[in-house]
Amino acid sequence: MKVSLLDYGAGNLFSLECALRRLGAETERIATREALRRATVLAVPGVGHIGALVRALEAAGTRETLCGRIAEGIPVLGICLGMQIFFAGSDEAPEMRGLGIFPGRVKELPPTVKRPHMGWNQVTPRASSRLLRGISESDCFYFAHSFAPGAEAEGIAGVCTHGMAFAAAVERRNIFGVQFHPEKSGATGERVLRNFLEAAQ
Repeated sequence: MKVSLLDYGAGNLFSLECALRRLGAETERIATREALRRATVLAVPGVGHIGALVRALEAAGTRETLCGRIAEGIPVLGICLGMQIFFAGSDEAPEMRGLGIFPGRVKELPPTVKRPHMGWNQVTPRASSRLLRGISESDCFYFAHSFAPGAEAEGIAGVCTHGMAFAAAVERRNIFGVQFHPEKSGATGERVLRNFLEAAQ
């Protein structure tokens, strides 16, 4: 299986490439509409500012193509910022529109806790989740973020708490997203990536 990694100039591509290759997947980096149209499995990694990601997609002319491919049913995994872009908008860049695949907004973590939320934390998986199959409430994942979709978000597959309950994972049909970094989360993160590859077959 070949996984196409959307390269918009700010994603943590190398770590994700290594993690996917360890699981037997081929990887390629793509950045054009033509490459998006050819992709059969897609990952959208992300670090940085959501406004910069939106502008990068628009500058490359890939925003509408990305939305179209997801609507067609291509399996897609959004990671951290790559998941946040699936929502309608974000408090980080109120003037920017997300892809709107999931309704609702990405919210800033409360000022009562350390931001960014950086380090290991537990995720409570929903029993029906394909992405978090085999994950228990005692398993920890690596997070690095200051914004997240709320725990009331549509398509919740797992919840984490840091000052507020937030969506640690979402899924709907062919669409999967995680707020944590599976490529930096050891064996538990590897399990999540394996689950995605199996769901994508």
